Amino acid sequence: MVTDAEEVSPTASSSELEQEDDDDDCYLSDQEDDALEESVLQVLEDERDEDCHWSSTSVCPPTIHRFILVVFVVRVPIASVVDGFLRLQVITKESLLAAQREDLRKVMELLGLREHHARTLLIHYRWDVERIFELLDQKGRDRLFSEAGIPLQPANNAGSPSSTEVTCNVCYDDVPLSDASKMDCGHNYCNECWTGYFIVKINEGQSRRIKCMAPKCNTICDEAIVRKLVNAKRPDIAERFERFLLESYIEDNDTVKWCPSTPHCGNAIRVKGDIHCEVECTCGRQFCFNCSSEAHSPCSCVMWELWIKKCRDESETVNWITVNTKPCPKCHKPVEKNGGCNLVASGYAVVLLAEITHGQSKKTEQARRNLYRYMHYHNRYKAHTDSLKQEAKLKGDIQGKISISENKDSKIKDYSWVINGLNRLFRSRRVLSYSYPFAFYMFGDEIFKDEMTSDERELKQNLFEDQQQQLEFNVERLSGFLERDFQNFSDDEVMDTMKHVINLSNVVDRLCKQMYQCIENDLLYPLRTPHNIAPYKSKGLDRASELNVCWDSSEQGLQPIKYSQDEHKSQPGLSGSSIFGKRQLGSSSNNNGRPHKRERNDAHGGAALFDLNVPAEVADKI
Repeated sequence: MVTDAEEVSPTASSSELEQEDDDDDCYLSDQEDDALEESVLQVLEDERDEDCHWSSTSVCPPTIHRFILVVFVVRVPIASVVDGFLRLQVITKESLLAAQREDLRKVMELLGLREHHARTLLIHYRWDVERIFELLDQKGRDRLFSEAGIPLQPANNAGSPSSTEVTCNVCYDDVPLSDASKMDCGHNYCNECWTGYFIVKINEGQSRRIKCMAPKCNTICDEAIVRKLVNAKRPDIAERFERFLLESYIEDNDTVKWCPSTPHCGNAIRVKGDIHCEVECTCGRQFCFNCSSEAHSPCSCVMWELWIKKCRDESETVNWITVNTKPCPKCHKPVEKNGGCNLVASGYAVVLLAEITHGQSKKTEQARRNLYRYMHYHNRYKAHTDSLKQEAKLKGDIQGKISISENKDSKIKDYSWVINGLNRLFRSRRVLSYSYPFAFYMFGDEIFKDEMTSDERELKQNLFEDQQQQLEFNVERLSGFLERDFQNFSDDEVMDTMKHVINLSNVVDRLCKQMYQCIENDLLYPLRTPHNIAPYKSKGLDRASELNVCWDSSEQGLQPIKYSQDEHKSQPGLSGSSIFGKRQLGSSSNNNGRPHKRERNDAHGGAALFDLNVPAEVADKI
């Protein structure tokens, strides 16, 4: 709620007013910045001896000092730098091969493998390069390869000098060596049997992991042999085999998902970081990366799946009750009129009706209460969803109002605050609408029945609903100010409207942050059952950028394109530090799947601590 203390001067400019939106960042004056820089240099100077060598008692080498001492000097939020640098990338049909080859080359170079062995290893471990190197250190090379179906000692393909034929153990025919093929495991069968076996496996959808025909042999067949034999007999199936191998980078990869747009845009999104996020494809489709459904934060994916199913199952019941019943003015229960006049008399008939209604079995009464509770949350969810659709139509109207206002003879020419306020309204309205399905399951018995006592549930529900009501009140106020016909206002009236829109935009943004902190820290974190939600972003959903093609897709081999040293710094996927660095930068869950407890934002600012895991390329730009 906006208080008098939060109101700003109507004479302030739009740019000055919008600075309140960045109240989480901390900046130093030029004098303080220079003083801090001198103190840092003095500390580094004190740790060198007269020969300009670093003292043996120095706690940290000079390369570490810049990470530890760079505090309060950050000019932009580090999270935004990391997000824009390595978070989201769009993989198109043209860049899919390049993205796959990038990971293949990392494994081939560091483990000394052939291409099909590297692909087998990556598919088995779901294209997680970092996990492969972690397991290599934990399990060892032999166990890592055997579990993935890679032979430890590839068989010698050269046949016996005295033998010119081989007996196929499938059809038991003696065939020339040239008409037989041997896999890395050493098993040798005729090409006719291999071809039939490969075609069956491809048609069954097992193209990515075709095992050897030998009993109890887990070795994955050489894709070059599969490609050669199948292409000779069925080129169409060979083409399907190639497509399956290419698409395995998306189908078997936890960090890459197809865009769920309809009709399909052909793009996929790759996330380097926490998979519990909401993204926007270049086609404009917004979706939850974890479950590929529509963006539904602050609902968890489990809650949203249950909510969609319940809405589908209960829709006919709710529609019938809405159309055919009216609430009783005394007990507010739905009453069906199945005959007689429209008059409902009071007295004995009402008492008798109440006795009959309330005297039914506990099971029926509980089912009725559950239905009423669902209708309560569903009606509010639908009301805000409908409001969001109606407010989306405001964008065209507001553009017309801005055009009229800019052409007026007025001192006010900057109307960016209107667009910013409208975008803030859309984001906060979306958060508000999905908060009702979250509350339905958070404080119900479907998921967390045994994880909270009745008193704890009531206390947490009151805490959440208080924040929800504050957000709802200010969202409606913001919507009302944006619907005003400000193109007909005087300058003073426009300034007053601008003041309220900017103030309310900041207020609803802060309330959204507080609601998410309450959900993550006070509601979800203490639970035994892990439920992760996508974090709140003041600037909206993360927008994916086009993947820069690093490899020449016209080449058959995995040869990198030559580029300059500056261009190499802009390719984080090729640096060694990105392979062995921290996994899932910015993740909202720990290794056990439990959500981290997010730090609360200090309303008065504070130290902007430098993330020690940020690559040096990013640090140099800050």
